[in-house]
Amino acid sequence: MQKAIILGDARDEVEKIKLELESMRSFLRDAERRKERSESVETWVRQVREVAYEAEDIIDEFMHYKSREQFKNGFKVVVQDVVNFPKNMTKRHQISSKLQKIKAKVHEVYERSKRYGFDQLEEGRTRNVASDRWQHYGESSSFVDEDEIVGMEENTEKLLGWLTEEEPRRTVISIVGMGGLGKTTLVTRVFNNQIIKRHFDCGAWISVSQIYGIDELLRSMIKEIFHTKQVPIPSNLGSMNYRNLVRVLVDYLHQKRYVIVLDDVWSIDLWSKIRGAFPNNRYGSRIVLTTRNGNVAASIGIGSHIHHLQRLQQKDAWSLFCKKAFWHDPEHMCPRHLQPLAEAIVQKCEGLPLAIVAVGGLMCSRSKRIDEWKTVFESLNWQLNNNPMLERVKGILLLSFNDLPFYLQHCFLYCCVFHDGYPIKRKKLIRLWVAEGFIRERKGMTMEEIAEEYLTELILRNMIQVTETNDAGRVKICRVHDVMHELALTTSEKENFCTAYDGSQSRLEGRIHRLSIYKTGETIQLSSTISRHLRSFFVFPTDKCSSFSLNAFSSKFKLLRVLNLEGVLVETIPSTLVELFNLRYLNLRDTKIKELPKSMERLNNLQTLDVWKTNMKRMPRGISKLSNLRHLFMCSKQDQNSEAINVLNGMQAPDGIWSIRSLQTLACIEAEKELLQQLGNFTNLKRLEITKLRADDGPKLCSSIQTMTGLIRLEEDILSSLHVLSSLAFLELKNAYDGKFLHFKAGWFPRLNKLIFQQLARLNSMKLEEGSLPSIREMYLVRCQELKVLPHGIEHLTSLLKLHLEEMAEEFIEMLESGGSEYQEKVRHIPLIKLVYLTGETRMVETL
Repeated sequence: MQKAIILGDARDEVEKIKLELESMRSFLRDAERRKERSESVETWVRQVREVAYEAEDIIDEFMHYKSREQFKNGFKVVVQDVVNFPKNMTKRHQISSKLQKIKAKVHEVYERSKRYGFDQLEEGRTRNVASDRWQHYGESSSFVDEDEIVGMEENTEKLLGWLTEEEPRRTVISIVGMGGLGKTTLVTRVFNNQIIKRHFDCGAWISVSQIYGIDELLRSMIKEIFHTKQVPIPSNLGSMNYRNLVRVLVDYLHQKRYVIVLDDVWSIDLWSKIRGAFPNNRYGSRIVLTTRNGNVAASIGIGSHIHHLQRLQQKDAWSLFCKKAFWHDPEHMCPRHLQPLAEAIVQKCEGLPLAIVAVGGLMCSRSKRIDEWKTVFESLNWQLNNNPMLERVKGILLLSFNDLPFYLQHCFLYCCVFHDGYPIKRKKLIRLWVAEGFIRERKGMTMEEIAEEYLTELILRNMIQVTETNDAGRVKICRVHDVMHELALTTSEKENFCTAYDGSQSRLEGRIHRLSIYKTGETIQLSSTISRHLRSFFVFPTDKCSSFSLNAFSSKFKLLRVLNLEGVLVETIPSTLVELFNLRYLNLRDTKIKELPKSMERLNNLQTLDVWKTNMKRMPRGISKLSNLRHLFMCSKQDQNSEAINVLNGMQAPDGIWSIRSLQTLACIEAEKELLQQLGNFTNLKRLEITKLRADDGPKLCSSIQTMTGLIRLEEDILSSLHVLSSLAFLELKNAYDGKFLHFKAGWFPRLNKLIFQQLARLNSMKLEEGSLPSIREMYLVRCQELKVLPHGIEHLTSLLKLHLEEMAEEFIEMLESGGSEYQEKVRHIPLIKLVYLTGETRMVETL
């Protein structure tokens, strides 16, 4: 009875704390939008954030205890309860005590807000005063010394060409790129060019980021256009409403060729609100806008050009740095003894002109001693955040971060767990975001699909860079610019979001919620405070890392959600791992582990389990009881004595694995009779990899797959997966591939003689390397409407006897029939080419 009373009281208290936590989270979101805070307010906000973290901890601990109570049943458990009664009572009292302490802290934070008036933060402005003082730097680009501009010749020519081309329709030109790339500098250079001055009747330059309303923007535009052309400004301009302001602009511009620059556009709907003020008078008028957000440019739609500004090439970056750092030298030459360090500093700037100019200016005031240059390079993170000469870089780049919605800020800061330059895999990052709880649920979509939208938004905002795409054109690997990473890491550590350890400290102290270790060894010591509050733990392999042991840590990580040891030389997993009740993500890929703890079913919250390329041979039975498991990767390395190289072996499926209805990924599993029959139970499965299929497994597999409605169409690396079937003689893909590109490499499919591609809706190009498909006899392309050119390299398929083309795009057929001798020469070796097309409802067949 006493147990029930205490637990019941705790439930009530937890519900109250949950409500308080939601209020705190709402406050923090508001506080992030209003950065007009003093140092004392910053301290208070940090305290609110810490109390919110503590509240999350106690809620997680209570939910774990509650779930344990709910699962207790039967005589054996009752006996255990009697034996463990003193221990259980102590645990309940601990939870109750923690709840009371949290309530007291919440009350204390609230009273402090009233005492100092922190709860009366100014509500009126939506923009950031601390950030606003950086907005004028865009306009200051108009006065940049021409000698500082390098590497812009090609961009200048392209922009000049678009502005002066003969196209009579009003055209919008968007210059897109991350902060500091020189978008404003480029547009200023072109806008002030005498060719432009002569080509257009009138123009205006408006720095949009400094204007808070559409009416104010339109008034500024009228003032600048009228002032430049010495036209009297309407006396009642200040009192005009939106409709009258638009009418004034339309009346003046409708018979003129005008050019308008909208610099530093952040709002996606700006163009839709002001487009009516710019008449499409077919005089060749142009609107140029600069933005950091690709969504802004994409929202313009038809009748627009988009130019994505790229970073400076190495040669231009070096030239720009030397002009600033060695300006006193007539030749701007770097002293030979400083060159390695200077090159390293330029490399750190990664082609970002803003950073190169600022760091170059910083170094020009330094002596030419190697040790002084080395000190600056090694402390660049500190320099960016504390040196007044680099304050401009920090301010302009942080504008992009501060403009992010609250939910995207956490997703971006999470990239700091990977050290600078680290290649971040798209799918891995998405699974981590889901495990951390960053993704807001949305009806009709999986958490992973929503997370992919978040990633796309960050890429379009130029916060994350794409470094590699797959054959289908989708993001495969991404990263964060080094300079932006340094600034984000500082923000992350300031907000106690993530801490990076590189061996420079012998001991880590304080409350750390996410920890990344880039250097391992015996010197690492984690305090009990860190262990109790740690939510994510990453260890990255380094050259100095010989081995790593979890034994000293795992039993203390009570609240850990994410454990990532990919590539680290871990050989054993302690049995205490199963005590991590909060664990959502466990990555042991490419380690040396041979087995997992037997009681894995205790990790009931686990979403991702990755034991890919390990020394494991089978999974523990308890895996089948992980009801929240979403992604399971399991395959073992080939025996070292085997002659095969990089061959992976699937694992046997644990009994009852098909009962996990939440599974989306199942790779790589051996084909077994019962598994094949039960595959249809995986209604949410989107990726399936099976090994050791036998000839008589085909009917069972196909029957099960037909019921798996969650499987998605393949869209990446499909041929990379299939080409290992070296004896394959026939391949048909019907509505089964959603990518845009297929690449057949030399040596692939040595025995394939018949190939059918049918209804591949997005396929627009194919490449056939010489030496691929050496035995091909027949190729069928059916209703692939986006494929409008012959496969590149089809002339290499010397064994091809028949090419069947059915209901293909008109452009494809026209090119084949009248594309010229060079085009037709590519298919001259094919004895039979059949065209099948529809005329009305009649099916026509033609032989070329």
